[in-house]
Amino acid sequence: MMDQPGQERIRVVVVTGLSGAGKTGALKVLEDLGYEAVDNLPLSLLRRLLVSDGAQGDMPPRGAIAVGIDSRTRDFDAATLAQLLRDLKARPELDVQLAYFECEDEVLFKRFTATRRRHPLAADRSVSDGIAAERAMMQPLRAVADHVFDTSALASPDMRRLLVAYFSLASTPALSISVTSFSYRLGLPREADLVFDARFLRNPHYDEILRPRSGDDPEVGAYIAADPDCEPFMARVTDLLESLLPRFDAEGKRFLTIAMGCTGGRHRSVYLAEDLARRLRSAGYPVSLRHRDRDLTGQDGITH
Repeated sequence: MMDQPGQERIRVVVVTGLSGAGKTGALKVLEDLGYEAVDNLPLSLLRRLLVSDGAQGDMPPRGAIAVGIDSRTRDFDAATLAQLLRDLKARPELDVQLAYFECEDEVLFKRFTATRRRHPLAADRSVSDGIAAERAMMQPLRAVADHVFDTSALASPDMRRLLVAYFSLASTPALSISVTSFSYRLGLPREADLVFDARFLRNPHYDEILRPRSGDDPEVGAYIAADPDCEPFMARVTDLLESLLPRFDAEGKRFLTIAMGCTGGRHRSVYLAEDLARRLRSAGYPVSLRHRDRDLTGQDGITH
């Protein structure tokens, strides 16, 4: 089936990756967005689902389709699927994207043990062995994925927000921005596109009155803003983003995560993330705000 002039391409999202990394939840979100969702489709049926060859009764797909294929699938082979996806992407009537979901081994192990589910590749061995075997098996697909989602530290609402930004069926989706604060001691946000370091600013942690509060407290914010380097830093960051964001939008990027970090993720990064979100909203951008580590640190002995 060749597309006719003006005919809209059929959007296809193939969901794959590691067991326990969130693929089932992702398919549910895509279904909510208007995709026809098919899970655990045998590999031999993927082409037949998407391509009409003109045979009697062979109907072309309508609308958007999300397909889940992974190591549970009968006749599954990662290299074969990678080649099949290359062939499907070459068809002018299809807009095919591969979404790959992964997660840290330790987090996957905790998920399987918490739910007491058996890993699909660990019938006669440990969960850890199954995770390692599947990670090696899926590598050819990860290498060609259009989008890689690491769900190790991603809450369900954040995952939904990412999927909406990348796979919305809206005809002209706008660039969506997520601003997050974080603690360097707890690691960089894996989903971050741009990272800014606020550790050079005066630290409220060393003020006994301000220490137990967080960066969204007015007095803490005033303390940070009083640092003579704070406003020039934020002005430069804002100027940089105002020059970059239109280019990202023109290139078709649908989602951007900007991370502000400090040592403990409770004071400086929180204040600057709040400030940056206000500035970007004032410029007309849709912005969501998240404080990843604000409530995880402060009284736990972590030095800010």
